Amino acid sequence: MPEMVGRETTDFEVTDPGAEFAAAEPAAGPGAPGPDRGRPHLRIATDKPVVDLAAAQRAAADFLTALGVDLRGEGLDETPARMARAYAELFDAQPFRMTTFPNDEGYDELVLARAIPFRTVCEHHLLPFSGVAHVGYLPGERILGLSKLARLVEHFAARPQTQERLTKQVADTLAELLQPQGAGVVLEAEHTCMTLRGVRALGATTVTSALVGLLRTDARSRAEFFALAGAPS
Repeated sequence: MPEMVGRETTDFEVTDPGAEFAAAEPAAGPGAPGPDRGRPHLRIATDKPVVDLAAAQRAAADFLTALGVDLRGEGLDETPARMARAYAELFDAQPFRMTTFPNDEGYDELVLARAIPFRTVCEHHLLPFSGVAHVGYLPGERILGLSKLARLVEHFAARPQTQERLTKQVADTLAELLQPQGAGVVLEAEHTCMTLRGVRALGATTVTSALVGLLRTDARSRAEFFALAGAPS
């Protein structure tokens, strides 16, 4: 049977049925709930229609042969298989749990993770583009485990992408699931479809941003976010 991987549509699922976004009131006395009570575990996963790796390998061989590449040499005979596996890995969005915690201290300043490395594939040429993401939010009733900001970028990067869409997907998902006062994302990337071919603009980078809530509507909050992210406002 052929090995299958697939294309993604992203779903959000609360994996703890008793968890809600509002923090549960602590109970006193014996039998009081433990520290995880009221902590939502939102599982971000992808629904993957099947892709046949064996068929992808055959197609890769046909593709390279059509371009005049001789696959009979020792160094190239396994290249179609490697090529199929490489793209399958690049497009494999791993599920993860987006755990939040009560904002008991009432923290209301920016939380920003800077220079999160990412890599993805341009959907127009299927060539890589990579760079760093700056992801932040103004907390509301809950705060997010910091590693989940990087996981969110990684998850949406694992598919054919445009930089504009990737930027907005991360910002909109963060806003939808965390319900912060504001959320913002800045991506800085180098596109090999622009540096290795075509205009061959070596060293050129592309910057995109997406802002939600107060980071979009309040000028001071917006300026602070861009300043901390190191991006022009």
